[in-house]
Amino acid sequence: MVGEWVLITACTQTRAWQNAGFSTLRVTVNLSARQLEQKDFSKTVLNALGKTKLDPHYLELEITEGNILQNSEAVIALLEELKALGIKLSIDDFGTKYSSLSYLRKIPFNTLKIDRSFLQNITINPEDAAIVSAIVTIAESLKLTVVAEGVESKDQVTLLHELRCDKIQGYVHSPPLSVDDMEQYLQKCRW
Repeated sequence: MVGEWVLITACTQTRAWQNAGFSTLRVTVNLSARQLEQKDFSKTVLNALGKTKLDPHYLELEITEGNILQNSEAVIALLEELKALGIKLSIDDFGTKYSSLSYLRKIPFNTLKIDRSFLQNITINPEDAAIVSAIVTIAESLKLTVVAEGVESKDQVTLLHELRCDKIQGYVHSPPLSVDDMEQYLQKCRW
């Protein structure tokens, strides 16, 4: 199954980078709706962690908002099981589907990722900035880490810092990289 292969490959590479001296590096893997529907998916995750010797605290599983709503009670039970194993959970593309705030209460997320559609014009559109500010405030009160996706400019970085966004992701740092290019990037960024 492709999803399992992706999970094992990501964990294997992360463990290799940790062994190469990047000991706090973590990996985030997107989950599909199909994976969330699999019986015993938590066993698949445990198998990947066992095979690769990756500590569960260095794995974050990312779920899009729309996937949570499908078969929600079973998905919530699965996510609670994964969280109990020490795996981090993030909700991706927040604000683009149904945005049910009740899921932020019910599901044990660690991270809320603000969709890039709210960030594209954040420096010129006060409404976008207000939405991002509100999302950050909600996340802070729920003790969630906030990641802004699709950040492309230093002006966006500055404004997101002012809005107390915890982390940013996007081309302002780097485009997607191959494994070899990522290793060079990690070496370059090493303090």
